[in-house]
Amino acid sequence: MGAPRTNGFVERFNRTVLAEFFREAFRKKFYSSVDELQKDLDKWLGHYNHERPHRGYRNQGRRPHETFTKGKNEITKHKTKKDQKKGVKKAA
Repeated sequence: MGAPRTNGFVERFNRTVLAEFFREAFRKKFYSSVDELQKDLDKWLGHYNHERPHRGYRNQGRRPHETFTKGKNEITKHKTKKDQKKGVKKAA
């Protein structure tokens, strides 16, 4: 298993969570339980995935949810084309 530094995507995400969530949250609020912290983290992750635009060249300004949905649609489209080609071969 590799170290986190070998995966730039994970390392960048970790840095973003630290800078945009943890440092801000701990400055503003004292958390008396992990559940309370988890609730705020879940809210932030919703914002991160669905509202916050991303500048990475792979996302091209899309939010992670949009990037994931587009990729899922591309896979479905590819599978459909592949299945259609198989159907043509069977008919021949």
